[in-house]
Amino acid sequence: MDNDDDDLPKEEPSAGQPAWIMTFADLMSLLMCFFVLLLSFSEIDAQKFKRLAGELSKAFGVQREMQANDIPMGTSPVFDQFSPGRPDPTVEEAMRQQTSEVRPELAAQTDNAQTESDAQDIRQAFASEIQAGQIQMETAPKRIILRIEEEGSFPSGSADLTYRLVDMLDEMREVLADVPGTITVEGHTDNIPIRTQRYRSNWDLSAARAASVVGELARDGLIEPQRLKVVGFADTHPRVDNDTPDQRAMNRRIEIVINQDESVSSDAAMQPLEQLAPQYDSLQIEQPGPTATPQ
Repeated sequence: MDNDDDDLPKEEPSAGQPAWIMTFADLMSLLMCFFVLLLSFSEIDAQKFKRLAGELSKAFGVQREMQANDIPMGTSPVFDQFSPGRPDPTVEEAMRQQTSEVRPELAAQTDNAQTESDAQDIRQAFASEIQAGQIQMETAPKRIILRIEEEGSFPSGSADLTYRLVDMLDEMREVLADVPGTITVEGHTDNIPIRTQRYRSNWDLSAARAASVVGELARDGLIEPQRLKVVGFADTHPRVDNDTPDQRAMNRRIEIVINQDESVSSDAAMQPLEQLAPQYDSLQIEQPGPTATPQ
């Protein structure tokens, strides 16, 4: 039996892989590690990338502009790939972001449209007075200004209302009752000092005239008293220079300012008067020589 087994032909082992394949595999592994290291240490020029992306977006008709508030820095693609980051926004989040960007513009346009509509109603109600020059009207974003000249409205050097101004304010009260916003009545004088038994200075006179107008507007409660404010500016806010009698007459006026900006508080509305407080302290009228011409 043993001799028979020795006589059987023996199977030859397979030739296997060539010897050089191991060296080649090691070389490929080293090359791959080398390129991975190069990629991990590389940085992308973010500014150049952004510029190229902008040119491509223009070429493909993309018109949306993104505001950049920070200076772009170099980034590592490997770090960006493997570090946790923000997930892509969903369609709902993208729509919410676009809506939040558009909402302030729509709100501002709506508010300005409301102001223009209210101004048009006032302009129609006082068309004859505006045409006659008794009332001047200006509009600004969320503000309507009605300017009443002193001539024909107050006696010289007095805060008593004339009959013509009382009739005008009676009509104005009905119109302004339906117009939203705070109503600030501002009194203005020229630069000629006044000192009488009733008014010590232009500050007293301007504030008294504004208070007389507010008292007439609030007479029957049609306009809520909380909406009304009195401000006296004396001669600190002239429209023109006080060089001639005609120019001084333009500066003697009452301005009714309707402010429809709800974000402005009462403290902010009174800020101009607070800024004038140091000047008021310095405007002490000297003991008189001749009495100045009344305003």
